[in-house]
Amino acid sequence: MEGFILLSEATQVAETVTEEAGLVSFNAWIVIATICNLFIQMLLIKKFLFKRVQAVLDKRRELAEEDLRKAKVSREEADRLRVEYESNMEQAREKATQIIDLAQKNATQKSDEIIREASQEAVAMKARAEADIALERRKAVNEVKNEIGSMAMEIAGKVIEREVSEQDHARLIDEFIEKVGT
Repeated sequence: MEGFILLSEATQVAETVTEEAGLVSFNAWIVIATICNLFIQMLLIKKFLFKRVQAVLDKRRELAEEDLRKAKVSREEADRLRVEYESNMEQAREKATQIIDLAQKNATQKSDEIIREASQEAVAMKARAEADIALERRKAVNEVKNEIGSMAMEIAGKVIEREVSEQDHARLIDEFIEKVGT
C-alpha cells in the first residue's frame, strides 16, 4: 500500500513540475518514480498473477501430456487389435481352405465308393442274369429231352408196335438223349 501512496505522490509532484516547466521537460524525480512504479507493478504481478498463470499453463501442459499418453496407448491398443484381427483372419482363411480340401476329398471318396458299388452291383446283376440264363437253358434242354423222349417212345412204339416196360422206356430215353446231346 505504501508503494501506491508513494507512487501517487510522485505522480502529483511530476504533474506540478510539468505544469511549471512547460510541456516537455525532463525531471529526474519523475523518471525515478516511474521506474519505482514499474518495479512495484512487476513485483505485484509476479506475486499474484504469474503464479496463477503458471499454474494454468502447468495444468494445460499436464492435460496435453496426458492426452498424448492416452493417444499413444490407444494407438498401441489399435495396433495390437489390428495384428490380432489379421492373425484371426489368416487362421480363418486356413481353416476355410482345410474345410474345402476335406469336403473335396470326402466328395471324391464318396463318388469313388458309389462308382465301385455300382460296378459291383452291375457285376452281380450280370452274374445273376448269366445264372438265370444257364438255369433256363437247362430247363429248356430238359424239356426238349423229355419232349424228344416222348416222341421217340411214340415212334418206337409204333415201329415195334408193342408195349415197352418202364425200365426199357427210361433206358431208351437216356440213350436217345445222350445221342442227341453229343
